[in-house]
Order: sequence, then C-alpha cells, then structure tokens
Amino acid sequence: MYAIINTGGKQVKVEQGQTIYIEKLDAQEGDKVTFEEVVFVAGENTKIGTPLVDGATVEGTVEKQGRGKKVTTFLYRRRKDSMRKLGHRQPYTKVTIDAINA
Repeated sequence: MYAIINTGGKQVKVEQGQTIYIEKLDAQEGDKVTFEEVVFVAGENTKIGTPLVDGATVEGTVEKQGRGKKVTTFLYRRRKDSMRKLGHRQPYTKVTIDAINA
C-alpha cells in the first residue's frame, strides 16, 4: 500500500516504514505528525482525490531536523570586475512513515 501526499509545496510518494526527507516542519524530534493532504491511495482499493481523498491521513514520526549539503552559487560578470559567491543550506525534516489510513 502506498499514498501520495502534499507537503512543503511538493508531492511525495510514501509507503509504510519508509523514511523520507521533506521541507522543514515545525516539530521536535520524536513528535508524531499527521499529513491530511492525501492526493492518492493505492492498495486493495485505489482512491483518487478530487483534489484530496476524503478521510485519508498519513501518520509519521519525526526522526531528525537538519540542513542539507551546501550549494554554492557564483555570480561573475566578465569585464566588469564583479564577482559574488553565495552559499545556501536548505533545512529539512527526516520523517518515518508509521501508518496510512484510507
């Protein structure tokens, strides 16, 4: 059984027991989170939302809050004596999926 959920402006395919990295959630490590924006549920019965599946939820546990690897951007304008170097680390939340309730 798997489901597709909306979180952080993205759609993520999840299965029970899977660990996913998503955009940062406002939760502490060990907290239970519930995703109520379920777009699709597949298993014995397939349910497609219009736009969401009524009564379907996905439950998970927050394992870790962290920041991704650094992405370096370098802006260079030729012949203008202009250079700029920037770095960015995107925050993420590591979640383990506990149950899919359809």
